[in-house]
Amino acid sequence: MKYTQKREKNTLTVTFKVSAEEWNGFLQRAYEQNKGKYSVPGFRKGHVPRHVLENYYGKGMFLEDALYLCAQEYYGDFLDKNKEVEPVARPSIDDKSVKIDDKGVTFGIVVTIHPEVTLGQYKGLTIQKTAPQKVKAADVDAELSKVRERNARFVEVTDRPVRDGDQLNIDYCGKVDGVAFDGGTAEKQSLTIGSHTFIPGFEEQLVGFNVGETRDIEVTFPEDYHEDKLKGKQAVFTVTVNEITVKELPELDDEFAKDVSEFGSLKDYKADIKKNITERYNKEAERADEDKLLETVVDNTPVDIPEEMIEEQIDQYIDDFKYQLSNSGLNIDNYFKYTGSTMEQMRKDYRERAEKAVHTRLVFEAIVKAENITASDEAIEAKIKEYAERIGSDYEEFGKQLQPADRYYFENQVITDELIQLIKKENTIA
Repeated sequence: MKYTQKREKNTLTVTFKVSAEEWNGFLQRAYEQNKGKYSVPGFRKGHVPRHVLENYYGKGMFLEDALYLCAQEYYGDFLDKNKEVEPVARPSIDDKSVKIDDKGVTFGIVVTIHPEVTLGQYKGLTIQKTAPQKVKAADVDAELSKVRERNARFVEVTDRPVRDGDQLNIDYCGKVDGVAFDGGTAEKQSLTIGSHTFIPGFEEQLVGFNVGETRDIEVTFPEDYHEDKLKGKQAVFTVTVNEITVKELPELDDEFAKDVSEFGSLKDYKADIKKNITERYNKEAERADEDKLLETVVDNTPVDIPEEMIEEQIDQYIDDFKYQLSNSGLNIDNYFKYTGSTMEQMRKDYRERAEKAVHTRLVFEAIVKAENITASDEAIEAKIKEYAERIGSDYEEFGKQLQPADRYYFENQVITDELIQLIKKENTIA
Protein backbone atom coordinates (compact mmCIF):
# COMPACT_ATOMS: atom_id res chain seq x y z
CA MET A 1 0.00 0.00 0.00
CA LYS A 2 1.19 3.50 -0.89
CA TYR A 3 -0.44 6.83 -0.17
CA THR A 4 -0.18 10.51 -0.95
CA GLN A 5 -1.84 13.37 0.90
CA LYS A 6 -3.08 16.80 -0.09
CA ARG A 7 -4.36 19.51 2.21
CA GLU A 8 -6.67 22.37 1.23
CA LYS A 9 -7.42 24.59 4.22
CA ASN A 10 -9.07 22.25 6.75
CA THR A 11 -9.67 19.36 4.37
CA LEU A 12 -7.16 16.56 3.96
CA THR A 13 -7.41 14.07 1.10
CA VAL A 14 -5.36 10.90 1.47
CA THR A 15 -5.13 8.84 -1.71
CA PHE A 16 -4.29 5.17 -1.23
CA LYS A 17 -2.91 2.84 -3.91
CA VAL A 18 -3.46 -0.83 -3.10
CA SER A 19 -1.84 -3.66 -5.07
CA ALA A 20 -3.91 -6.41 -6.69
CA GLU A 21 -2.60 -8.92 -4.15
CA GLU A 22 -3.53 -6.72 -1.19
CA TRP A 23 -6.92 -5.97 -2.70
CA ASN A 24 -7.69 -9.63 -3.20
CA GLY A 25 -6.96 -10.15 0.49
CA PHE A 26 -9.64 -7.60 1.42
CA LEU A 27 -12.09 -9.19 -1.02
CA GLN A 28 -11.48 -12.52 0.69
CA ARG A 29 -12.06 -10.95 4.14
CA ALA A 30 -15.29 -9.39 2.89
CA TYR A 31 -16.34 -12.80 1.57
CA GLU A 32 -15.55 -14.53 4.89
CA GLN A 33 -17.55 -11.95 6.84
CA ASN A 34 -20.60 -12.02 4.55
CA LYS A 35 -20.80 -15.51 3.02
CA GLY A 36 -23.35 -16.63 5.60
CA LYS A 37 -25.89 -14.15 4.21
CA TYR A 38 -26.14 -15.79 0.80
CA SER A 39 -27.37 -19.11 -0.57
CA VAL A 40 -26.99 -20.85 -3.91
CA PRO A 41 -28.92 -23.97 -5.03
CA GLY A 42 -26.86 -27.11 -4.42
CA PHE A 43 -24.74 -25.59 -1.61
CA ARG A 44 -25.26 -25.24 2.14
CA LYS A 45 -25.73 -21.65 3.25
CA GLY A 46 -22.41 -20.24 4.40
CA HIS A 47 -20.39 -22.85 2.51
CA VAL A 48 -20.67 -21.49 -1.03
CA PRO A 49 -17.22 -20.87 -2.58
CA ARG A 50 -16.43 -17.24 -3.28
CA HIS A 51 -16.08 -17.67 -7.08
CA VAL A 52 -19.49 -19.40 -7.18
CA LEU A 53 -21.15 -16.54 -5.26
CA GLU A 54 -19.51 -13.96 -7.52
CA ASN A 55 -20.63 -15.79 -10.64
CA TYR A 56 -24.15 -16.17 -9.24
CA TYR A 57 -24.68 -12.68 -7.78
CA GLY A 58 -22.15 -10.65 -9.77
CA LYS A 59 -18.44 -9.94 -9.63
CA GLY A 60 -18.90 -6.75 -7.62
CA MET A 61 -20.93 -8.21 -4.75
CA PHE A 62 -18.09 -7.84 -2.19
CA LEU A 63 -16.52 -4.66 -3.54
CA GLU A 64 -18.22 -2.21 -1.16
CA ASP A 65 -17.47 -4.26 1.95
CA ALA A 66 -13.89 -4.89 0.84
CA LEU A 67 -13.36 -1.18 0.18
CA TYR A 68 -14.71 -0.33 3.64
CA LEU A 69 -12.35 -2.84 5.29
CA CYS A 70 -9.43 -1.58 3.26
CA ALA A 71 -10.16 2.08 4.02
CA GLN A 72 -10.66 1.37 7.71
CA GLU A 73 -7.34 -0.45 8.08
CA TYR A 74 -5.17 1.81 5.97
CA TYR A 75 -6.66 5.04 7.33
CA GLY A 76 -5.88 3.80 10.83
CA ASP A 77 -2.30 3.00 9.76
CA PHE A 78 -2.00 6.46 8.21
CA LEU A 79 -3.05 8.17 11.47
CA ASP A 80 -0.61 6.04 13.47
CA LYS A 81 2.24 7.18 11.22
CA ASN A 82 1.12 10.83 11.00
CA LYS A 83 0.50 11.91 14.61
CA GLU A 84 0.36 15.56 13.58
CA VAL A 85 -2.91 14.94 11.71
CA GLU A 86 -5.86 15.69 14.02
CA PRO A 87 -9.23 14.72 12.50
CA VAL A 88 -12.25 16.65 13.82
CA ALA A 89 -14.88 14.60 11.98
CA ARG A 90 -15.50 11.15 10.57
CA PRO A 91 -13.66 10.43 7.31
CA SER A 92 -15.47 9.56 4.09
CA ILE A 93 -14.48 7.76 0.93
CA ASP A 94 -14.52 9.95 -2.16
CA ASP A 95 -16.64 7.78 -4.47
CA LYS A 96 -15.38 9.60 -7.57
CA SER A 97 -11.79 8.70 -6.72
CA VAL A 98 -12.33 4.94 -6.60
CA LYS A 99 -10.60 3.09 -9.45
CA ILE A 100 -10.41 -0.70 -9.65
CA ASP A 101 -8.43 -2.56 -12.30
CA ASP A 102 -6.04 -5.47 -12.71
CA LYS A 103 -3.29 -3.55 -10.92
CA GLY A 104 -5.37 -3.10 -7.77
CA VAL A 105 -7.40 -0.28 -6.25
CA THR A 106 -6.95 3.47 -5.88
CA PHE A 107 -9.27 5.47 -3.61
CA GLY A 108 -9.26 8.71 -1.67
CA ILE A 109 -10.34 9.36 1.90
CA VAL A 110 -11.48 12.89 2.73
CA VAL A 111 -11.42 14.14 6.32
CA THR A 112 -11.83 17.48 8.02
CA ILE A 113 -8.83 18.16 10.24
CA HIS A 114 -7.82 20.50 13.01
CA PRO A 115 -7.25 23.97 11.54
CA GLU A 116 -3.81 25.49 11.39
CA VAL A 117 -3.53 28.38 13.85
CA THR A 118 -1.01 31.15 13.16
CA LEU A 119 -0.82 33.14 16.36
CA GLY A 120 -1.25 36.88 16.23
CA GLN A 121 0.00 39.24 18.92
CA TYR A 122 -0.65 37.92 22.40
CA LYS A 123 2.17 39.72 24.24
CA GLY A 124 2.94 43.39 24.69
CA LEU A 125 -0.69 44.52 24.46
CA THR A 126 -2.10 47.44 26.45
CA ILE A 127 -5.73 47.32 27.60
CA GLN A 128 -7.52 50.29 29.12
CA LYS A 129 -8.39 49.61 32.74
CA THR A 130 -12.06 49.44 33.65
CA ALA A 131 -13.12 51.87 36.37
CA PRO A 132 -15.05 50.02 39.09
CA GLN A 133 -18.55 51.15 39.92
CA LYS A 134 -18.89 53.62 42.76
CA VAL A 135 -20.91 52.42 45.70
CA LYS A 136 -24.08 54.46 46.15
CA ALA A 137 -26.35 54.74 49.15
CA ALA A 138 -29.00 52.94 47.09
CA ASP A 139 -26.67 49.93 46.75
CA VAL A 140 -26.34 49.64 50.52
CA ASP A 141 -30.10 50.10 50.97
CA ALA A 142 -30.78 47.37 48.40
CA GLU A 143 -28.53 44.94 50.28
CA LEU A 144 -30.24 45.83 53.56
CA SER A 145 -33.61 45.18 51.93
CA LYS A 146 -32.48 41.68 50.91
CA VAL A 147 -31.37 40.94 54.48
CA ARG A 148 -34.68 42.24 55.83
CA GLU A 149 -36.57 40.02 53.37
CA ARG A 150 -34.57 36.99 54.48
CA ASN A 151 -35.40 37.74 58.10
CA ALA A 152 -39.07 38.59 57.56
CA ARG A 153 -41.79 36.64 59.32
CA PHE A 154 -45.34 35.94 58.28
CA VAL A 155 -48.13 36.92 60.63
CA GLU A 156 -51.61 35.46 60.39
CA VAL A 157 -54.47 37.91 59.75
CA THR A 158 -58.03 37.11 60.87
CA ASP A 159 -59.77 40.47 61.20
CA ARG A 160 -59.94 41.64 57.59
CA PRO A 161 -60.44 40.37 54.02
CA VAL A 162 -57.72 39.67 51.45
CA ARG A 163 -55.63 42.59 50.20
CA ASP A 164 -53.03 42.98 47.49
CA GLY A 165 -49.69 41.58 48.69
CA ASP A 166 -51.21 39.07 51.12
CA GLN A 167 -49.97 35.50 51.12
CA LEU A 168 -52.83 33.02 51.04
CA ASN A 169 -53.36 29.36 51.72
CA ILE A 170 -56.18 28.20 49.43
CA ASP A 171 -58.05 25.19 48.11
CA TYR A 172 -59.43 25.34 44.58
CA CYS A 173 -61.15 23.23 41.96
CA GLY A 174 -61.32 24.41 38.33
CA LYS A 175 -63.87 23.27 35.79
CA VAL A 176 -64.41 23.85 32.08
CA ASP A 177 -67.99 23.33 30.87
CA GLY A 178 -68.76 21.91 34.31
CA VAL A 179 -66.03 19.23 34.12
CA ALA A 180 -62.90 19.28 36.31
CA PHE A 181 -59.67 19.23 34.26
CA ASP A 182 -56.24 17.79 34.98
CA GLY A 183 -54.06 20.08 37.07
CA GLY A 184 -56.98 22.33 38.00
CA THR A 185 -57.45 21.11 41.58
CA ALA A 186 -55.23 21.67 44.63
CA GLU A 187 -55.39 21.88 48.40
CA LYS A 188 -53.40 24.08 50.78
CA GLN A 189 -51.83 25.92 47.84
CA SER A 190 -49.70 29.00 48.65
CA LEU A 191 -50.37 32.12 46.60
CA THR A 192 -49.17 35.69 46.98
CA ILE A 193 -51.66 38.23 45.64
CA GLY A 194 -49.94 40.33 42.99
CA SER A 195 -47.32 37.71 42.12
CA HIS A 196 -49.08 36.92 38.80
CA THR A 197 -48.20 33.23 39.13
CA PHE A 198 -51.75 32.14 38.26
CA ILE A 199 -53.62 32.84 35.04
CA PRO A 200 -54.73 36.47 34.48
CA GLY A 201 -57.76 37.48 36.55
CA PHE A 202 -57.46 34.73 39.15
CA GLU A 203 -55.53 36.58 41.86
CA GLU A 204 -57.37 39.87 41.42
CA GLN A 205 -60.74 38.23 42.13
CA LEU A 206 -59.53 36.88 45.48
CA VAL A 207 -59.20 40.40 46.88
CA GLY A 208 -62.08 40.83 49.35
CA PHE A 209 -62.35 37.15 50.34
CA ASN A 210 -62.50 36.42 54.08
CA VAL A 211 -60.85 33.50 55.85
CA GLY A 212 -63.03 30.40 55.51
CA GLU A 213 -65.04 31.88 52.64
CA THR A 214 -65.73 29.91 49.44
CA ARG A 215 -66.66 31.54 46.15
CA ASP A 216 -66.71 30.82 42.42
CA ILE A 217 -64.54 32.97 40.19
CA GLU A 218 -64.54 32.99 36.38
CA VAL A 219 -61.39 33.27 34.29
CA THR A 220 -60.36 32.77 30.65
CA PHE A 221 -57.21 30.87 29.76
CA PRO A 222 -54.83 32.81 27.47
CA GLU A 223 -54.70 31.86 23.81
CA ASP A 224 -51.00 31.02 24.21
CA TYR A 225 -51.52 28.77 27.25
CA HIS A 226 -49.18 25.75 27.21
CA GLU A 227 -52.03 23.20 27.38
CA ASP A 228 -53.74 23.06 23.99
CA LYS A 229 -57.03 21.81 25.48
CA LEU A 230 -57.34 24.91 27.67
CA LYS A 231 -56.27 27.65 25.26
CA GLY A 232 -58.90 30.40 25.20
CA LYS A 233 -61.30 28.35 27.35
CA GLN A 234 -63.50 29.89 30.04
CA ALA A 235 -63.20 28.20 33.42
CA VAL A 236 -64.88 28.44 36.82
CA PHE A 237 -62.74 27.94 39.92
CA THR A 238 -64.33 27.22 43.29
CA VAL A 239 -61.90 28.76 45.76
CA THR A 240 -61.71 28.56 49.57
CA VAL A 241 -59.37 30.84 51.52
CA ASN A 242 -57.94 28.83 54.42
CA GLU A 243 -55.53 31.42 55.77
CA ILE A 244 -54.29 34.98 55.22
CA THR A 245 -50.76 35.96 56.25
CA VAL A 246 -48.77 39.14 55.77
CA LYS A 247 -45.05 39.63 55.61
CA GLU A 248 -43.65 41.58 58.55
CA LEU A 249 -40.20 43.08 58.03
CA PRO A 250 -37.89 43.78 60.98
CA GLU A 251 -37.15 47.39 61.89
CA LEU A 252 -33.88 48.81 60.62
CA ASP A 253 -32.17 49.65 63.93
CA ASP A 254 -29.25 48.62 66.09
CA GLU A 255 -31.11 45.54 67.33
CA PHE A 256 -31.57 44.39 63.75
CA ALA A 257 -27.83 44.81 63.12
CA LYS A 258 -27.01 42.75 66.22
CA ASP A 259 -29.39 39.99 65.13
CA VAL A 260 -28.09 39.58 61.59
CA SER A 261 -24.39 40.48 61.90
CA GLU A 262 -21.41 40.69 64.22
CA PHE A 263 -21.82 44.45 64.59
CA GLY A 264 -23.36 46.27 67.52
CA SER A 265 -24.85 49.17 65.57
CA LEU A 266 -26.67 49.73 62.30
CA LYS A 267 -24.05 52.34 61.34
CA ASP A 268 -21.18 49.86 61.62
CA TYR A 269 -23.19 47.18 59.81
CA LYS A 270 -23.91 49.55 56.91
CA ALA A 271 -20.21 50.48 56.72
CA ASP A 272 -19.33 46.78 56.43
CA ILE A 273 -21.93 46.31 53.69
CA LYS A 274 -20.42 49.24 51.80
CA LYS A 275 -16.95 47.70 52.17
CA ASN A 276 -18.14 44.34 50.81
CA ILE A 277 -19.92 45.94 47.86
CA THR A 278 -16.78 47.97 47.08
CA GLU A 279 -14.71 44.78 47.02
CA ARG A 280 -17.29 43.11 44.77
CA TYR A 281 -17.29 46.02 42.33
CA ASN A 282 -13.48 45.99 42.25
CA LYS A 283 -13.44 42.25 41.45
CA GLU A 284 -16.07 42.74 38.76
CA ALA A 285 -13.88 45.42 37.16
CA GLU A 286 -10.86 43.09 37.33
CA ARG A 287 -12.83 40.29 35.68
CA ALA A 288 -14.02 42.70 32.99
CA ASP A 289 -10.40 43.69 32.30
CA GLU A 290 -9.34 40.05 32.15
CA ASP A 291 -12.19 39.21 29.76
CA LYS A 292 -11.31 42.22 27.58
CA LEU A 293 -7.65 41.16 27.45
CA LEU A 294 -8.46 37.55 26.57
CA GLU A 295 -10.94 38.65 23.89
CA THR A 296 -8.29 40.92 22.36
CA VAL A 297 -5.78 38.06 22.28
CA VAL A 298 -8.32 35.79 20.59
CA ASP A 299 -9.43 38.46 18.11
CA ASN A 300 -5.79 39.00 17.12
CA THR A 301 -5.69 35.43 15.77
CA PRO A 302 -8.33 34.82 13.09
CA VAL A 303 -8.98 31.10 12.55
CA ASP A 304 -10.78 29.33 9.72
CA ILE A 305 -12.97 27.12 11.92
CA PRO A 306 -14.34 23.89 10.40
CA GLU A 307 -18.10 23.72 10.42
CA GLU A 308 -17.93 20.31 12.12
CA MET A 309 -16.26 21.80 15.19
CA ILE A 310 -18.97 24.43 15.54
CA GLU A 311 -21.73 21.85 15.17
CA GLU A 312 -20.04 19.61 17.74
CA GLN A 313 -19.90 22.50 20.22
CA ILE A 314 -23.59 23.25 19.62
CA ASP A 315 -24.32 19.56 20.27
CA GLN A 316 -22.51 19.88 23.60
CA TYR A 317 -24.56 22.93 24.61
CA ILE A 318 -27.78 21.12 23.75
CA ASP A 319 -26.73 18.00 25.68
CA ASP A 320 -25.95 20.18 28.71
CA PHE A 321 -29.35 21.87 28.40
CA LYS A 322 -31.11 18.50 28.16
CA TYR A 323 -29.34 17.43 31.34
CA GLN A 324 -30.49 20.56 33.15
CA LEU A 325 -34.05 19.93 31.98
CA SER A 326 -33.91 16.32 33.19
CA ASN A 327 -32.95 17.54 36.67
CA SER A 328 -36.20 19.51 36.66
CA GLY A 329 -38.24 16.53 35.48
CA LEU A 330 -38.62 17.87 31.95
CA ASN A 331 -37.42 16.81 28.51
CA ILE A 332 -36.53 18.73 25.37
CA ASP A 333 -39.80 17.89 23.58
CA ASN A 334 -41.87 19.35 26.43
CA TYR A 335 -39.64 22.41 26.48
CA PHE A 336 -40.27 23.04 22.78
CA LYS A 337 -43.98 22.48 23.31
CA TYR A 338 -44.22 24.99 26.17
CA THR A 339 -42.01 27.65 24.60
CA GLY A 340 -43.01 27.26 20.96
CA SER A 341 -39.34 26.98 20.00
CA THR A 342 -37.72 24.32 17.79
CA MET A 343 -34.44 22.43 17.66
CA GLU A 344 -33.54 24.37 14.52
CA GLN A 345 -34.04 27.68 16.31
CA MET A 346 -32.11 26.47 19.36
CA ARG A 347 -29.14 25.50 17.21
CA LYS A 348 -29.29 28.88 15.51
CA ASP A 349 -29.38 30.66 18.88
CA TYR A 350 -26.34 28.73 20.12
CA ARG A 351 -24.28 29.23 16.97
CA GLU A 352 -22.57 32.56 17.74
CA ARG A 353 -21.69 31.38 21.24
CA ALA A 354 -20.33 28.10 19.85
CA GLU A 355 -18.17 29.87 17.24
CA LYS A 356 -16.69 32.10 19.94
CA ALA A 357 -16.03 29.14 22.26
CA VAL A 358 -14.27 27.10 19.56
CA HIS A 359 -12.25 30.11 18.39
CA THR A 360 -11.13 30.80 21.95
CA ARG A 361 -10.21 27.17 22.56
CA LEU A 362 -8.14 26.94 19.37
CA VAL A 363 -6.18 30.11 20.14
CA PHE A 364 -5.56 29.07 23.74
CA GLU A 365 -4.38 25.62 22.62
CA ALA A 366 -1.95 27.27 20.21
CA ILE A 367 -0.53 29.52 22.95
CA VAL A 368 -0.22 26.57 25.35
CA LYS A 369 1.75 24.72 22.69
CA ALA A 370 3.90 27.74 21.80
CA GLU A 371 4.72 28.46 25.45
CA ASN A 372 5.03 24.78 26.39
CA ILE A 373 2.64 25.21 29.32
CA THR A 374 2.20 22.00 31.32
CA ALA A 375 0.56 20.92 34.55
CA SER A 376 2.66 19.32 37.26
CA ASP A 377 1.28 16.48 39.38
CA GLU A 378 1.53 18.72 42.44
CA ALA A 379 -0.53 21.47 40.79
CA ILE A 380 -3.17 18.98 39.67
CA GLU A 381 -3.46 17.51 43.16
CA ALA A 382 -3.75 21.00 44.63
CA LYS A 383 -6.58 21.78 42.21
CA ILE A 384 -8.35 18.54 43.12
CA LYS A 385 -7.98 19.29 46.83
CA GLU A 386 -9.31 22.82 46.35
CA TYR A 387 -12.38 21.48 44.54
CA ALA A 388 -12.99 18.76 47.14
CA GLU A 389 -12.89 21.33 49.95
CA ARG A 390 -15.24 23.62 48.05
CA ILE A 391 -17.91 20.91 47.76
CA GLY A 392 -17.37 19.71 51.32
CA SER A 393 -15.89 16.35 50.35
CA ASP A 394 -13.01 14.48 51.96
CA TYR A 395 -9.96 14.93 49.74
CA GLU A 396 -8.70 11.36 50.07
CA GLU A 397 -12.11 9.80 49.42
CA PHE A 398 -12.81 12.19 46.56
CA GLY A 399 -9.50 11.33 44.93
CA LYS A 400 -10.24 7.60 45.04
CA GLN A 401 -13.42 8.13 43.02
CA LEU A 402 -11.75 10.08 40.22
CA GLN A 403 -11.64 8.51 36.78
CA PRO A 404 -8.88 9.31 34.22
CA ALA A 405 -11.25 11.69 32.43
CA ASP A 406 -11.87 13.54 35.72
CA ARG A 407 -8.16 13.97 36.31
CA TYR A 408 -7.78 15.22 32.73
CA TYR A 409 -10.42 17.87 33.55
CA PHE A 410 -8.40 19.14 36.52
CA GLU A 411 -5.22 19.06 34.45
CA ASN A 412 -6.91 21.34 31.90
CA GLN A 413 -8.02 23.63 34.73
CA VAL A 414 -4.41 24.00 35.89
CA ILE A 415 -3.17 24.65 32.36
CA THR A 416 -5.92 27.23 31.77
CA ASP A 417 -4.99 29.02 35.00
CA GLU A 418 -1.32 29.06 33.96
CA LEU A 419 -2.27 30.36 30.52
CA ILE A 420 -4.35 33.22 31.91
CA GLN A 421 -1.59 34.19 34.34
CA LEU A 422 0.92 34.24 31.49
CA ILE A 423 -1.31 36.45 29.34
CA LYS A 424 -1.89 38.86 32.25
CA LYS A 425 1.86 38.94 33.01
CA GLU A 426 2.90 39.58 29.38
CA ASN A 427 0.41 42.40 28.77
CA THR A 428 -0.54 45.65 30.45
CA ILE A 429 -3.85 46.80 31.86
CA ALA A 430 -3.61 50.52 32.58
